[in-house]
Amino acid sequence: MATTTKALYRGAAATSSTTLYTVPASTTTVVTDIVITNTAASAATFTLTLDGVAIATTVAIAANDSISISLKQVLAATKIIAGLASAITVNFHISGVEIS
Repeated sequence: MATTTKALYRGAAATSSTTLYTVPASTTTVVTDIVITNTAASAATFTLTLDGVAIATTVAIAANDSISISLKQVLAATKIIAGLASAITVNFHISGVEIS
């Protein structure tokens, strides 16, 4: 059994729901940390789901601010992390461990 710590997603959010990460076949992923940043001079909102279940729904993030979410959520093969934001100035940084 191989365990790999990795960045599951790092990048700007889209303004419509987009798949940010899909668990590879024959793999289990543990999502451990999510950091959301807003680089704009105005507030924004974001939404994140793990396997279709909302963990953050239209959460406000202040201008030039960050939000950190520490969690331990297991996702089985082919399950997805999806997200969106009200502006492309919102960035997601999602870390975790893949076990294959």
